[in-house]
Amino acid sequence: METRAPFVVVGAFVLAAIVAVFGFVYWLHNTGGLGPRTAYHVQFDGPVPGLLVGAGVLFNGIRVGEVTDLGLAPDNPRRVNATISVASTTPVRADTKVGLEFQGLTGVPVIAMEGGMMLANSGAVPTLIAEPGAGQGMTQAARDALRKVDSVLTENSGALKDTIANFKVFSEGLARNTGKLDGIVAGLERMTGVTAPPPKITYDLRAPANAGPAGKTINVQWAIPEPTAVAMLETQRFLFSPPQDYPGFAEAMWADALPKLIQARLIESFENYDLAHAPLRVADLGQPEFQLLIDVRRFRIATDPAPAAEIGLSARIVDKSGKVVVSRLFEESEKLNSVAPAPAAAAFSEAFGRIAKDMIAWTVKAL
Repeated sequence: METRAPFVVVGAFVLAAIVAVFGFVYWLHNTGGLGPRTAYHVQFDGPVPGLLVGAGVLFNGIRVGEVTDLGLAPDNPRRVNATISVASTTPVRADTKVGLEFQGLTGVPVIAMEGGMMLANSGAVPTLIAEPGAGQGMTQAARDALRKVDSVLTENSGALKDTIANFKVFSEGLARNTGKLDGIVAGLERMTGVTAPPPKITYDLRAPANAGPAGKTINVQWAIPEPTAVAMLETQRFLFSPPQDYPGFAEAMWADALPKLIQARLIESFENYDLAHAPLRVADLGQPEFQLLIDVRRFRIATDPAPAAEIGLSARIVDKSGKVVVSRLFEESEKLNSVAPAPAAAAFSEAFGRIAKDMIAWTVKAL
């Protein structure tokens, strides 16, 4: 006997499976599930770019339903009517704000609702009026803003040209009367007693011009990196110990920050001793065989018991592997006849000159 295939049973099973899958997807897509729903009409007074049937509906950022119908208003070509279906528990009120939001990188549009206090009318389906420009995207808003700016500029082009011309005449007048304006400002300063701050006076260290005869030369590649120092010494001001203010030093400053100034004058001192074998900066040489590392310990005016310029430099010579070859502490001081910027700069130069000569002799012997 021939066995008949149960085609009806198989077909029914496949159809039931398809319906179940579609039902599950529908339930998963609409977080409200298949529970009670309420329909509302939404009226947009403008375009709703990209909005489709099935798009989500959010209430205070939470998905509560979807768009079930979209159409154009027959009595107003600018108006768009939409019907939304949301969970019946959603607290939609007659004054609930309705707008269009664009989510994600692709800008998928959804209807967004927010707030509301008044109770909705029962019976007939209420119509929610979207806010003006609710469907306007960022690109369209930017275009409209630029269009308005262009319109304003076009309408006022004559006035803008006149204003620019007036500015030109005014600036030319200022240029012609600069001397008179300076005189007026000077007169006002004398009358009010307000004077401009005095200009800064720059002082420099002097490298020793003659560090002695170059009896021995340094036949290696070597460099002097920028010296290290605590933050207090990273300055162009004259420092005092103990800290205090002296007349004239507010307007006095070194030619560069102290570590950079010391580096420049040490290199100049070695050049005055033997230009052909003088050190370079690390940036100019790359990986030298030896480096003279300097740490600035003191560079100040000590006022107790007698005013004097004090310099303290710690020096180490290291090879390219980082091993310390020799090290030494260089200290010098020079008394001041008066605590003023010019005598102080001269005293620092004298003390620095003696340190530079000692450091040259020490380095030549070590290398």
